[in-house]
Amino acid sequence: MAKDQKHADPEYLARSAALRLLARREHSRYELTLKLRQRRLEVDVIESVLDDYEREGWLDDDRFADIYARQRIEAGYGPLRIVAELQQRGVKEVPVCLSLVTEDEWCQKAARAREKRFGLGRLDGDLPEKARQARFLARRGFSASHSEYALESLPDAF
Repeated sequence: MAKDQKHADPEYLARSAALRLLARREHSRYELTLKLRQRRLEVDVIESVLDDYEREGWLDDDRFADIYARQRIEAGYGPLRIVAELQQRGVKEVPVCLSLVTEDEWCQKAARAREKRFGLGRLDGDLPEKARQARFLARRGFSASHSEYALESLPDAF
């Protein structure tokens, strides 16, 4: 096939675009589908290419979810936000690495997030500040029990 013919072939365009995207970072199938559709490629061609890439092992939603979740845990996010972000990216299954983190570890991570942002001072009489910090932890994806633990943590608790 001549060079000009390759660039006009929709399957060639879909394969090369998908491969370039996967070379940069892992993607979920849903993310890749959206990005390829933005390039105005036909859905049938996209599905065919992504099916091939899944068979080859180049595209794997479970691997993507595991890597993504580990990165977000390290960045200080809680399980609720990580699961929600994965669902937005088309991943329905909760990655195993999330279930390996115990409740105590999530509480410690929430306390570290609070300490990094606000410090670990007492909040006994300061209800507006306590509510502000609780909202921060909720936006980060920590549950109410994780936030409660973090809000009661003091510097000598670690």
